[in-house]
Amino acid sequence: MTDIKPTTYRGRFAPSPTGEVHFGTLVAAVGSYLQAKKNNGKWLIRIEDVDVTRTVKNADRDILNTLEAFGFEWHDEVIYQSEHTHYYLEALHRLNAELLTFPCTCTRKQLTKTNADIYPGTCRDKPAPKHYDYAIRLMANDTEIIFCDAVMGQQSQNIKQQCGDFIIKRRDGLFAYQLAVVVDDALQGITEVVRGNDLLDSTPRQIYLQQLLHYPTPNYCHLPLAVDVTGKKISKSAGTANIDINIKEKTLCDVLRFLGQQPPAEIIESNIHDIWHWAIKHWQLNQIPQKRHITQIQNTKHV
Repeated sequence: MTDIKPTTYRGRFAPSPTGEVHFGTLVAAVGSYLQAKKNNGKWLIRIEDVDVTRTVKNADRDILNTLEAFGFEWHDEVIYQSEHTHYYLEALHRLNAELLTFPCTCTRKQLTKTNADIYPGTCRDKPAPKHYDYAIRLMANDTEIIFCDAVMGQQSQNIKQQCGDFIIKRRDGLFAYQLAVVVDDALQGITEVVRGNDLLDSTPRQIYLQQLLHYPTPNYCHLPLAVDVTGKKISKSAGTANIDINIKEKTLCDVLRFLGQQPPAEIIESNIHDIWHWAIKHWQLNQIPQKRHITQIQNTKHV
């Protein structure tokens, strides 16, 4: 893999094609888009379908159609993780060559019985199994990963003590998200990752992998999650707050307010392009709250 060495800002939006676009999806799209635009950079789209078992047919097309309806503009062709297996395999070979991985035959049921919060290292020193029904884990060293998130502030995690050896290739042969996202961010030359803060805890593992693979580490910006009236994360699987493109102007204004921006009330009567013009001009990263609750999420969809 030849890593892109960017000279300008490169951001990305990387949705999983597991269902229809919902309010939380749009929050991540808008935040990453405005951050790229404000920095006069490029905004790329990557469909994270590395877990093909969860992919919903035509969900990728629904996502792209919705983004087009909302007036998003992206650079380059859309990338699909399912087409990048050879890049992930190359990265795995590099880690294997440095003796940083080991096969793990532990089942989820076996690990549940240990009552351990993190993987206890059961298979670390075992001989390689003769069969192929195993996962591959990355050895977690006693390394402190420290980074400053643009919204959430300084973060730290000890990989060995707080994370443990984690899976980078699954028992079913699919590559794990942690490895795939690191390889693709390097491949695309991403300079800043803007996404929901449900992935904040994954970031130290990704930085750890970047260091081991000698990839550059991008900046990170984790946005508040969209939650319903009970405090539960809005999810595609629940079918909650799916986006209605017939009221896209109102919805875009709702997302801007959710992200701490203050669009004037009258702008909702403008067209979508005028709203984007205002949003790019007035985008303020320091106004984004660390936590945010949607008290009337049902208002984001009118049918």
